[in-house]
Amino acid sequence: MSSLLVQELEQDKKSHLGLTLLAGRKGLKKRITHFQVQKMGLAMTGFTQFINPERLQVIGNTEAAYLRTLVPEIHEKVIRQICNSDLSCLVVTRNLEVPEILLRSADEKGIPLFRTSLSSTDFIDRVTKYLEEKLALTQSLHGVLMDVFGVGVLILGKSGIGKSECALDLILRGHRLVADDMVSIQKRSPGVLVGSGFEVIQHHMEVRGLGIINIRSLFGLESIREQKKVELVLELVEWDTQQEYDRLGFEEEKYAVLGVELPMLRIPVTPARNLTTIIEVAARNHLLKVMGYDSALEFEKKLLRRMEEKGENKPEVEGEVE
Repeated sequence: MSSLLVQELEQDKKSHLGLTLLAGRKGLKKRITHFQVQKMGLAMTGFTQFINPERLQVIGNTEAAYLRTLVPEIHEKVIRQICNSDLSCLVVTRNLEVPEILLRSADEKGIPLFRTSLSSTDFIDRVTKYLEEKLALTQSLHGVLMDVFGVGVLILGKSGIGKSECALDLILRGHRLVADDMVSIQKRSPGVLVGSGFEVIQHHMEVRGLGIINIRSLFGLESIREQKKVELVLELVEWDTQQEYDRLGFEEEKYAVLGVELPMLRIPVTPARNLTTIIEVAARNHLLKVMGYDSALEFEKKLLRRMEEKGENKPEVEGEVE
C-alpha cells in the first residue's frame, strides 16, 4: 500500500495548503495511507469507533463550535480520547483557536497538529487532490508518451527501434511530448492511468547522433505537456517476414498497466514505412472508436451485407425435365 510521510505534507509548497505546525513535531514520520480526508464529526461526542488513524483528520468550524459548548471535564475527556487513537495528523481550519488541552495532548502523543487559514471545504478539496496524486500506484515504463490529437499515445519498443525519432517527427507536426525514455504512470482511479516524465529528464529527449536535446527550449511551451491520460499503446516491432500481421483491424490486443487494460497496436517497422503518419492515423482511429465508430466492424458489416445480397440475387437452378 502506498503511503506518505506527514512531513512531506508539511514541506509541500505547490498545493498551497497553508499549513503551520503547532504541536506534535516528533510524529512527522507518521504515515498517511488514504487519500480520503476524515472530518472528526461524531468523534467529538466521544464516539471514536470509526476513526481511521491513517487518514488525515480535519477539525472545522462546526467541530470547534461544538467543543466550546462542552463543560471543561467533558471537553478534556473528548480531546484525550481522540488523541489516544494515535492519529497520523490533525488539521484545524479557518485559523481557529486551538484549545490548550489539544496542543498538550498532541505533543504528548506525537500527533502532528496543523492549522490553516483555508476553510474546511477549500482545504479538503486541495489536500484530497494532493493525496490522490501522492498515494496513487505508480509504475515506470521504458518508452515515449505523446499527446497526439488529444490522445495519450504510449510508444513502446526495444532500444534503438526509433521511438524517440518518431516522437521528434510528431513534435515537428505540432503534437506534444509528455515524456521520453522513461515514463512514470500513475493509477488515479480504477480505469484511469496518467503518465508524466521524471523531473530530472523532463522535457528532454535523447536522439542518437544529436545527443540530449531540450524540447521545450527548441520548440516552445506548446510542444510539451506535464502529464497526460494514457489511452492507446503502440508497440514498434521489427518487420518479420515469417510473422502474420493484422491487416483488417479485427484483432484487439490489450496491454495491462497497474491492472488497467489499454488498447494496443503492434506496428511493424521497415525503412519504407512512414511511422509518424501511421501513429497519427492510429490516434484518429482511436478517437473514432471512442465516439462509437469502428472502421473495421463497419467494413465487415458492409461486406456481409454485400454477400447476403449476392446470395439473394443468385438465380435458382431449374430441375431437370423428364
